[in-house]
Amino acid sequence: MSHIRRPFGNGSPVSLFTLGTMRAIKSAEQMYQVVRAAISSGINHIETAPSYGPAEAFLGKALKKLNQERITLEEDVIITSKILPGVDFETGKFQIIEQLKRLNIPKINNLAIHGLNLNEHLDWAQKGEGKKILEWAQFEGLVEQVGFSSHGSKCLIEDAISDPMFTFCSLHLHLFDQYRLPLARMALSKGMGVMAISPADKGGHLHTPSKILIEDCKPIHPLILAYRFLLAQGISTLTLGASKPEDLTFAKQLRSSDYALTKKEVNVIDKLKRSAEYRLKETKCGQCRKCLPCPQQIPIPEILRLRNLALGNDLTKFAKERYNLIGRASHWWEQVNASSCKKCEACLPRCPHELPIPELLNETHKLLTDSPKRRLWD
Repeated sequence: MSHIRRPFGNGSPVSLFTLGTMRAIKSAEQMYQVVRAAISSGINHIETAPSYGPAEAFLGKALKKLNQERITLEEDVIITSKILPGVDFETGKFQIIEQLKRLNIPKINNLAIHGLNLNEHLDWAQKGEGKKILEWAQFEGLVEQVGFSSHGSKCLIEDAISDPMFTFCSLHLHLFDQYRLPLARMALSKGMGVMAISPADKGGHLHTPSKILIEDCKPIHPLILAYRFLLAQGISTLTLGASKPEDLTFAKQLRSSDYALTKKEVNVIDKLKRSAEYRLKETKCGQCRKCLPCPQQIPIPEILRLRNLALGNDLTKFAKERYNLIGRASHWWEQVNASSCKKCEACLPRCPHELPIPELLNETHKLLTDSPKRRLWD
């Protein structure tokens, strides 16, 4: 079977799936087995970061071992790594040099700012020490192209996409959360590479779907449907975090699925939507965002989106995980949960569907409040 490659900014073309390394950090041998399986599955793009504990070092050892075993790999492996915003010039230089040592490579193909989430992060990259670091790394031939990952606002991401210094980006793009799809299309129209962040896990724990979700998506597995939806939108590549070779089964199956949605897939997506609407009835939040701004800074659409997923798609476990991260993940996530609602009712006249928003927020808080779970790479 042929291996499809899609353009990725100014760099080398990449596979439809990208191996994310944060789940293979128990040992160097685990990383080796996962990387070997990924390459055998047609993946040529690997994403890592210093924040992922020993991932870079383990990846460097794995690639060295594979090169020794095969003399040379069948094709060049494309590496994306990251740098956190905010560091000064000398610290940034040191960090990049250390990354190259850990990865055992002469240059990083794609260097992303890890979490371009705040305006000060963008200022750092465009005008401050970050600009100096990125220009130095490219001038020295240590980095081929520069991009960013972002969990920030739509306006912030638009501003970053508009800056020609960035030639690729990583965004939260999901079948069950299509809010950022216009941003992805904007980036693609500019010739940028676009990588979808964790369509399986952050897309709704679709690697472990409930019986109800499986039934709603029949005859297609929910995760395959989510992958195919994004690939059909033209997204350059989808990240896949694997802890064992078996986690790559769908990536291998879909490695050449570079085509529009089939009629069957369109029908299943439509059935999925109808099933959720039936369960939510008149309480579904349409995500128009007209309820904002909230005087208490409550992210009403995001919280009601989690309610939609829990009650409409039986994604309660995922919704609980996300809800209980609110206020606990700094600029990576929302800061105020539904318990801050004062029932001022400022949102009510703005809602085109006349939803009883304060009541729904209170209900959602009771439904989803749970003990917070540790983020994977904290």
